[in-house]
Amino acid sequence: MGEHLINSDVAAERSLPMSASVSRIAEGTRRIWIDLDNSPHVPFFLPIIEKLEQSGCSVFVTARDCFQVCELADLLELRYKRVGRHYGKKTIWKVTGLGWRAMQLLPSVLRFRPHLALSHGSRSQLIVANLLGIPSVTIADYEFAKIWMLVRPTWVITPDVIPDEGVHRSKEHILKYSGIKEDVYVPRFRPDPSSLGGLQLEGSSDVIVVIRPPATEAHYHRPESDKLFAAVLDYLGTKSQVRMILLPRNEHQATEIRLRWKPLFETRQIQIPSHVIDGLNLIWHSDLVISGGGTMNREAAALAVPVYSIFRGTIGAVDRYLASVGRLTLIERPDEVPDKLVLTKRNRSPFGEQRETRTLDTIVNHVQAILKEGH
Repeated sequence: MGEHLINSDVAAERSLPMSASVSRIAEGTRRIWIDLDNSPHVPFFLPIIEKLEQSGCSVFVTARDCFQVCELADLLELRYKRVGRHYGKKTIWKVTGLGWRAMQLLPSVLRFRPHLALSHGSRSQLIVANLLGIPSVTIADYEFAKIWMLVRPTWVITPDVIPDEGVHRSKEHILKYSGIKEDVYVPRFRPDPSSLGGLQLEGSSDVIVVIRPPATEAHYHRPESDKLFAAVLDYLGTKSQVRMILLPRNEHQATEIRLRWKPLFETRQIQIPSHVIDGLNLIWHSDLVISGGGTMNREAAALAVPVYSIFRGTIGAVDRYLASVGRLTLIERPDEVPDKLVLTKRNRSPFGEQRETRTLDTIVNHVQAILKEGH
């Protein structure tokens, strides 16, 4: 999801009291613990939580206070317990923070007593689940993510375009779903211009470009992505008909960008939203998307919005598939920026009635089957 920082104190408003949540659980109810540790996990798990609760499961959600996770959870009115934060870019602090957050999670998890731990690659959850002997399920759509460095999940659920060889589990513990993870929640999307926070994108004659910088603090970050990002802003800054909506990953990154491209901010050719923005609405109301990460690229592809990737880590099977069918354009060198970017207004096809896809049902069915088998 595209998003930006707001006051983190808001996150406490929907923080879930642990004692209240446990006391209301009926005897025999299957209990699932979901941990959200990055912003894309919030919209992804929302329909999954709804489906699981409709089937009679009790779901307890924890959320890491970083990358706008709590702000997005508040925006989508998801109840959660805030646990931990981001502990820095250096490896020593990452490892220390990982262990510290696992310790912070322990009391709540011991009280909730889940039958299953479910996440999209939360390493802290995997540590706790393995320590307590809780069966775990990791949903993963990027086979090169280092989520299995310390412990492995019991089950892994991946898109079917990812080969089994790329998953660090035995084949009998790998489950598949068709499509991409964004197919879980994008079909529920309905355009809403009022959610854009005064950006005034409706009816604009400018070419609206939504840009997500590279994740400079991620383990998969490569300096080549920063060069591509700079080449994109320098090139688009020469185009008077282009208006850029920039979505930095944190305030430090936002400050650096404001300083380097100060003239473009002064003319408002570049804007950074002042508060959290619904990412799908922002993508839908844009003419093209350029991102140094994966989720926003795939959200744009799912919405049929032209999208360009400046990610220069190892390209995963999902992005290779999207590129092969023309739903994603990879930019690999700065000199490709002028040649590959197509700066035109796009026609927005109206959305039909709300629809679900088999992707959501397949993932929920896998989780319920694991619960039923009891391992």
